[in-house]
Amino acid sequence: MNTETNESKGQSESFRDRIATMDAKGKRKWIFAQKPKGKFYNIRTWVSWLFFALFFALPFIKVNGRPLFLFDIPNAKFIIFGKIFWPQDFVIFGLGMVLFIVFIVLFTSAFGRIFCGWVCPQTIFMEMLFRKVEYLIEGDAGKQRMLRNMPWNAKKIRIKLTKHIAFFLIAFIIANFFLAYIIGMDELLEIIREPLSENVGGFLSIVLFAGIFYGVYAFFREQVCTVVCPYGRLQGVLLDRNSLVVAYDYKRGEPRGKFTKNEEAKLDLGDCIDCFQCVKVCPTGIDIRNGTQMECVACTACIDACDTMMDATNRPRGLIRYASENGIAEKKKLRFTGRMKFYSVLLIVLSIILTLLLVSRKDIDGTIMRTKGLTFQERGTDSLSNLFNINIINKTLDSMPITLKLEGKEADKGKIELVGTSAIRLHPEDQATGSFFVVLPNSTVMSRDMKLKIGLYNGDRKITTLSTNFTGPFKRY
Repeated sequence: MNTETNESKGQSESFRDRIATMDAKGKRKWIFAQKPKGKFYNIRTWVSWLFFALFFALPFIKVNGRPLFLFDIPNAKFIIFGKIFWPQDFVIFGLGMVLFIVFIVLFTSAFGRIFCGWVCPQTIFMEMLFRKVEYLIEGDAGKQRMLRNMPWNAKKIRIKLTKHIAFFLIAFIIANFFLAYIIGMDELLEIIREPLSENVGGFLSIVLFAGIFYGVYAFFREQVCTVVCPYGRLQGVLLDRNSLVVAYDYKRGEPRGKFTKNEEAKLDLGDCIDCFQCVKVCPTGIDIRNGTQMECVACTACIDACDTMMDATNRPRGLIRYASENGIAEKKKLRFTGRMKFYSVLLIVLSIILTLLLVSRKDIDGTIMRTKGLTFQERGTDSLSNLFNINIINKTLDSMPITLKLEGKEADKGKIELVGTSAIRLHPEDQATGSFFVVLPNSTVMSRDMKLKIGLYNGDRKITTLSTNFTGPFKRY
């Protein structure tokens, strides 16, 4: 066995106390991933085309005049499938986040990091867009390595400059569409069409996002998955021996040995020919033969590379494949464990609750609070009043005047006096505030804090009912 093989074997059998992209001194090791090819890579390419189509098309799609998706964080306005959500819908968002976390736990327990390798935006943009542009301009891994080691000259400057200009232009386009998910496509088009002097803030936002995307895909690259992304860190506690992962069949592959046509020599060796093709194509620089690792994003590049080598040496495919650890060690099939059953039941229950909240969600809602620092005021000799502030949220596209009426047994005895207006004007997808007095006869105020119900009306049509407390004097009976 030659020196390179001995060194490689020694490295693979030693304890690894650092990520694959760092050397012993903590210096970054640049990954020159060989361009993969094969069945899984072709399927991932089609999946990426579908992702790109959705990513670039969704900002143009509208439902009832609204964007299909909008995450307007500065204005705390979110539109999901055409329905608008405000901070007052926090309960729905909170439950949705819990549901999402439970889904991640359940999905990862069963299927590992398939999400990372197949539909994660970071992986798709890096491997299916930027990496392909890099292959087109700089060539495959070998040519990229030679270019990096080459002294700076006119050729290297031209190639590097071409690549980085292409990277920034792609990042700039992505930044525009990313911003469209935050401010909406209509506002983005206004920024593009109008003079720069009128949209300095918007233009700077686009440049900032473009710079971030460019930095990530030109320089930070796989470090996002191994250093920044918390999902990779959680993998160690979410996976178990029955989880589906990209795995090396060590039962079949060991002991490793170089390919030989000598039939007698083959008897003492496994199917792994130690060609390192699985390592060369890995975008995070790991050796999958060392087992499941934090850096693995389940991109299947190693499966395609290994299957190609198995075909070339007349060995059966599947030395590296989707399997569970128990599936490799004990030839067990993927099982639906008790933990996965519990997560599934919890996921179904939360989904039902979330659906009920979405269905029962009001298009017009509000809150009423008594003015701070004030209790009650006497009105003449027989009435009391409280001053309230109201905040109404309109989640529809309609403009309407809102009037307030007392509900229940107080409706015939008391009255509501709006301050400075006869009705509160609600604009589409907006909030409105106002102040009003509730005036009640002394005889109806039977407790220190009395429950009141106030109806919100558009003309004669009742929209919703809000609750509050009316404060009166303490009475002894």
